[in-house]
Amino acid sequence: MPSDQSAGDSMASGLLNTTNVSDPSEMVKCNQSANITENCTMEKVFVQGISHGPIAILVPILFGIIFIVGVIGNGTVIFTVARNKVMRNVPNILIVSLSLGDLLLILVSVPFSATIYTLKSWPYGETICKFNFYMQTMSLGVSVFTLIALSADRYMAIVDPMSKITGKTIGKAMTVVGVIWASSFLLAIPDWIFSSTSDFRMEDGNYGYMCTPYPLALYPAYPKTQGLIRFVVFFAIPVVTIGFFYLMMAYILIQSGQSMPCEGSKSAMNQQRQIAARKKVAKVVLSFVFIFLICWLPRHIYILWFFYDEYGEYNDFWYGFQIFGFCLTFVNSCVNPLALYFLSSQFRKFYNKYLFCCIPTVRVYNPLEPTSTMHNFNSTVRRASSTTNTMVHSMSQSMC
Repeated sequence: MPSDQSAGDSMASGLLNTTNVSDPSEMVKCNQSANITENCTMEKVFVQGISHGPIAILVPILFGIIFIVGVIGNGTVIFTVARNKVMRNVPNILIVSLSLGDLLLILVSVPFSATIYTLKSWPYGETICKFNFYMQTMSLGVSVFTLIALSADRYMAIVDPMSKITGKTIGKAMTVVGVIWASSFLLAIPDWIFSSTSDFRMEDGNYGYMCTPYPLALYPAYPKTQGLIRFVVFFAIPVVTIGFFYLMMAYILIQSGQSMPCEGSKSAMNQQRQIAARKKVAKVVLSFVFIFLICWLPRHIYILWFFYDEYGEYNDFWYGFQIFGFCLTFVNSCVNPLALYFLSSQFRKFYNKYLFCCIPTVRVYNPLEPTSTMHNFNSTVRRASSTTNTMVHSMSQSMC
């Protein structure tokens, strides 16, 4: 892209100050030794001048909040399902898998990523650099594939509710979780292989290091290919798949509503309760999907624009959009437990029990009280005279 000589000279000094490259979009478009020419798209180079601005303070504060909320929220979800046998059903096992992936990302990657926009040089070494990128991709894979599995589980709960009683659902769920984690580990291997640290000369004359997701020698062919593959595998295909499941669920629910027995009959009331319970759980899963879309769509938009729009200008808008999208990808790892708290009454009771046990005014939420939903759930399951419809209704309540 054409640029005048004075602008090129000023950006050349900024190029040497490029340090903590947190993602493909922050990779320089020229080698550090290259001259500023018309073929070097310097308008898109990430210049590490933000270490002197408010971003250097705001980003670590935000990541500190993400760390605290994410550890407490995801840890509580895992502890709740592990501690209470009544919570161990298929959707909750998948949610634990989702929370565990988010928790690992928060514990491993957030502390290092929090300093990317503050420090002028990557101080943690090449092993941490590789592990950081590896954990980000691994956690992304766990999140995406678990959301697909949750959507498929909700679809099967509506299409064939009896399978929840007759099938070995817990064992199947554990097998699905194992496949999800194995696939995520494998898909993250290229990030471990290609990510590395590169040295550069800083403005003060000293040398520093920048952590990049691939060697400069592979630029720009590899990042363009990687960005497109990540968009297709970790976003486009999952969104289409999940959308298909929910469209089919909506169609089946509409059909079942039309074929429902006469209002007022016992059969109609049971069927209405079953449909309401399934819808409730499906809404929780759908909230996870919307959170994922909101948190990851800006990131993919930015990366695809950066690598495929050769004539686009890297201006203040894209600079802010880049940081916004980068932070949102980590926000995604801490907000799912919040969605569970507001949408699932069963999880909310256990949240209040474990997190607010020292606050007397909140201890009224006791899931063990005889009048609670949890007690009714257990009583319904234990009752020897329960009918098949009652069993289906109890099993379909899942989380809610």
